[in-house]
Amino acid sequence: MVKRVAIIGAGISGLASIRCCLEEGLEPTCFERSNEVGGLWEFSDHSEEGRASIYKSVFTNSSKEMMCFPDFPYPDNYPNYMHQSKVQEYIKTFAQKKNLLRYIQFETLVTRIKKCPNFLITGQWEIVSEKDEKQESTIFDAVMICSGHHVYPNLPTDSFPGLDRFQGHYLHSRDYKGPEVYKGKRVLVIGLGNSGCDIAVELSRLVTQVIISTRSGSWVMSRVWDDGYPWDMLTLRKEPVFNDELPSRILCGAVSIKPSVKEFTETSATFEDGTVFEAIDYVIFATGYSYAYPFLDDSIIKSRNNEVTLFKGIFPPFLEKQTLAVIGLVQSLGAAIPTADLQARWVVKVFANSCILPTTNEMIDDIEEKMGKKLKWFGQSQTLQTDYITYMDELGSFIGAKPNIPWLFLTDPQLALEVYFGPCSPYQFRLMGPGKWDGARNAILTQWDRTLKPTRTRAVSEAKRPQPFYNLLKILLFPVLLLAVLLAFY
Repeated sequence: MVKRVAIIGAGISGLASIRCCLEEGLEPTCFERSNEVGGLWEFSDHSEEGRASIYKSVFTNSSKEMMCFPDFPYPDNYPNYMHQSKVQEYIKTFAQKKNLLRYIQFETLVTRIKKCPNFLITGQWEIVSEKDEKQESTIFDAVMICSGHHVYPNLPTDSFPGLDRFQGHYLHSRDYKGPEVYKGKRVLVIGLGNSGCDIAVELSRLVTQVIISTRSGSWVMSRVWDDGYPWDMLTLRKEPVFNDELPSRILCGAVSIKPSVKEFTETSATFEDGTVFEAIDYVIFATGYSYAYPFLDDSIIKSRNNEVTLFKGIFPPFLEKQTLAVIGLVQSLGAAIPTADLQARWVVKVFANSCILPTTNEMIDDIEEKMGKKLKWFGQSQTLQTDYITYMDELGSFIGAKPNIPWLFLTDPQLALEVYFGPCSPYQFRLMGPGKWDGARNAILTQWDRTLKPTRTRAVSEAKRPQPFYNLLKILLFPVLLLAVLLAFY
């Protein structure tokens, strides 16, 4: 029986896992290589091997109501889109309020995770950790890997002919910390993702010229949606890139967009359209990350074509005993915090035998089906991508936490309308079932108030709240009117 659980990493996934273990009566021990919680959100002015790293100017692309722990709303005076320092402040407060710090061994590096000799019987794992140059080996009944996927940069140097003779500097966006060092320089940013756009916009105020090279282009959208509300509270799907300033920087010539780089010379880059960017000082590769777990045998979570193959993005299907899970690897089209929380809730119930996984063949069939859909919708480079609402509903169903909408309409119509027609906010998944939170109903009914609070800095008339139900009626009414017009003429 699983009792002791090792948790690797004290970022948002690790903290969610500690808390969920405690809720299920398990005994967590979390190993964190740094001296602070927060993982990716803990800013450092230099990047370190084996640790996630961000630049100082990072702001969230998800609004505060959509990216909180489901039973721990952000303070109502926090801005809707937060600087990384605010997110880190929130994470630290969560860890303190939930009394999670006592379960974390800081400045402790996990160097090896391997099956115990009697794994087929016990499902146990040996964790080899290192602190102050001293190694220690400990046996655990289960493992939750929470080290994320923003650690190992994808630097595709082999894909760019001539880069080996380029005399300027090149680096991955992971090593970018701020614009000052690039003042007056000519910079090429490769990649049109969120990081590439952010970096190019920030650089455009100080550099002589900045160009973004993109292979396929992207939709670039604003964080602000209708009537000034956050996009993710009014729309159901997240688009790939959000940047409020890039379009205006392009229009005024501060940023230029070019196709893929065909080849580099000692000082320049030639693009696929034949144009050339001369006298380049820096090339910044905003080309994403590779997922790797150097402390774990590759065969455990990888199979065909060296791809990560996990049931629901969490469980290795070929393990004889399902006592290892990966939290936070899935790239949901929504916020990471509520996704990690629901993943961890399901995992600890599997560990405690409250939930049973399908057979290996059934898991493989599900992986194959989902992989086919992801390749169709997101492409080969986005096989970890998944739709937020569908995924959350699926995980919620496994543990009985998916909101029962028909029941809500019968018992609490006001709440049902807000849940069904309003945003898919995290509180919904602590509304009922195991792990329910008594404050979930009130949090849902007051989510718009917390959204408006930081924007109301002076006395104004009462703000108009979104009316998704009436907006839906308008949409449905249009084809009816169109049909009536056609019938009138024919």
